[in-house]
Amino acid sequence: MASPRTITVAAAQMGGNQLQDSRTQILDRMLKLMDQAAEAGVRLLAYLELDLTTIFATQYMTDPDQIAQYFVPASPSDPYAVLSTPHARPLVEKANKLGIDFYLGFEERWTTTGEGDGKTTTTDYNTTIYYSEPLEDPKAFQQMEKRYFTRMRSHLGDADLQRPAVAGGMEAIRTTGQYSHRVNPKMYMWRTNPHRLNPQGAELVIEGYNTMAWAPQYRGTPVEQQSLADFHHRLSCQAGSYQNGLWGLHVAKCGDENGQRLIGGSMIVDPLGRIVAEARTADRDELVVATIDLALCRRPRDRVFNFEKHRRLEHYGLAGRQVGLEEIPLLGRSI
Repeated sequence: MASPRTITVAAAQMGGNQLQDSRTQILDRMLKLMDQAAEAGVRLLAYLELDLTTIFATQYMTDPDQIAQYFVPASPSDPYAVLSTPHARPLVEKANKLGIDFYLGFEERWTTTGEGDGKTTTTDYNTTIYYSEPLEDPKAFQQMEKRYFTRMRSHLGDADLQRPAVAGGMEAIRTTGQYSHRVNPKMYMWRTNPHRLNPQGAELVIEGYNTMAWAPQYRGTPVEQQSLADFHHRLSCQAGSYQNGLWGLHVAKCGDENGQRLIGGSMIVDPLGRIVAEARTADRDELVVATIDLALCRRPRDRVFNFEKHRRLEHYGLAGRQVGLEEIPLLGRSI
């Protein structure tokens, strides 16, 4: 196996952010988790999806002003505006002081002005950003979502390099020599449901998620639904890491948020599909820490998941052409 390439990482699991919680209260909890991470020797800290507020998308709202209050404004002239806001700037300052990189999820409203008609348009994104010193060069962020957010948009690279959108928002991100830990992992940033392929050789996927544990319109008691959700969560995370030969850093919102139960289950999974660290609690802020060896990614990739050797795209026509399920017809005879 290749020489060890180790880095200590952590998932910053958080309990529910309630509607009445101020952004300052939420930020204070996040800063406390970063301090704990520094004490544990963490060099890459993953917060979760839509960290800075409650998950407003669970509420049915029609008032544009009410919705707008959750978003951080951004524009082509200020694409990393969130890092200068009172809600995220303290994270940047502490990360710089402690020598920690972090992954952050937040709501972003992108404003552009048309060149011809001068009309201003806004587009809402569920954004993740990866921050590494220096401030002028955060390495990457990517965006997608459904009702409140525009889907499948990706910005990768330096401020002067805008990459085209990537299907599903997936593209490997390689950090540069400025990466403070000199390990230089290749990463995916993802939110919710880590179903992915890995054609670009990513070694670490960071996934923030907010997944309901129970919904009254679905079959099963709260206990039964929670149990099934936990099973599917572990199954998808472990299988995703194993089949793609990469580390998985999965960070959850947990406990009760505005009357809805969230599954939690923050974990770190190795490239062989093994859970190496997992949250001990299901309703509170907690740091899940592990020292990971990126060189372990070579083991499954050199064996059963050596796609260069085994994958034959010429036989995968339907996978690239067909979106929904199209059942094949039954045989034209009785059995």
